[in-house]
Amino acid sequence: MSGGPARVGIVLVSHSGPVAESVARLAAGLAGGGAQVPLAAAGGTPDGGLGTSAELITEAARQVDRGAGVAVLVDLGSAVLTVKALLAEGDELPEGTRLVDAPFVEGAVAAVVTASAGADLEAVAAAAAEAYSYRKE
Repeated sequence: MSGGPARVGIVLVSHSGPVAESVARLAAGLAGGGAQVPLAAAGGTPDGGLGTSAELITEAARQVDRGAGVAVLVDLGSAVLTVKALLAEGDELPEGTRLVDAPFVEGAVAAVVTASAGADLEAVAAAAAEAYSYRKE
């Protein structure tokens, strides 16, 4: 990352490694490459199975932390519980890490686009959450 302000980091947590990686690629691509946004996928278990891993989530959050906060988006229920447990522990995730209530794919795209514009954590979270209102009819 060159000069300029620190960007909000984004972690995408899915029960599937390939899903998390694919959504990260999609979001970065739709954000014009999203090259300036620290973005990491934390999908599946360490052995490549389906599930969520506190260790992978913690590692991803630390990897994307640049001091501007970390937005964590998740796909399904137990991923929410895993992130909430990590947040409750207080010392596992970087300071300023926030679980964002947003649809996984649309929220990820909105978060990466907003973060790439240099927005703060509050604006990134709001943009991702706003994706709930996207109508497809």
